[in-house]
Amino acid sequence: MFGILVSAFNVVLGFVMRSVIAKFFAYFVMWFITTEFVSVLQSAGILPTASALAGAFGSIGSDVWYFMDLCSFSFGAPLVISAYATRFIIRRIPVIG
Repeated sequence: MFGILVSAFNVVLGFVMRSVIAKFFAYFVMWFITTEFVSVLQSAGILPTASALAGAFGSIGSDVWYFMDLCSFSFGAPLVISAYATRFIIRRIPVIG
């Protein structure tokens, strides 16, 4: 009976060590590389800042803003920009993409 329990424990321990812990470390490394890559891009000035975007949108007239608000531009534009940035980051990092 003791041998069966030890064998079952070894199978469970082998599964946990091979799949769960190995995948955890692999995904943690990918997450860490991604977050550090974004911070490097921000510090290098490659990614636009909020003040640059505010300056670009500051010259748009109120009549154009009315139609942009009707189309929910304030919700859609950040959504599209973040989606494109995420796609760019995922495709450019060799470990992930």
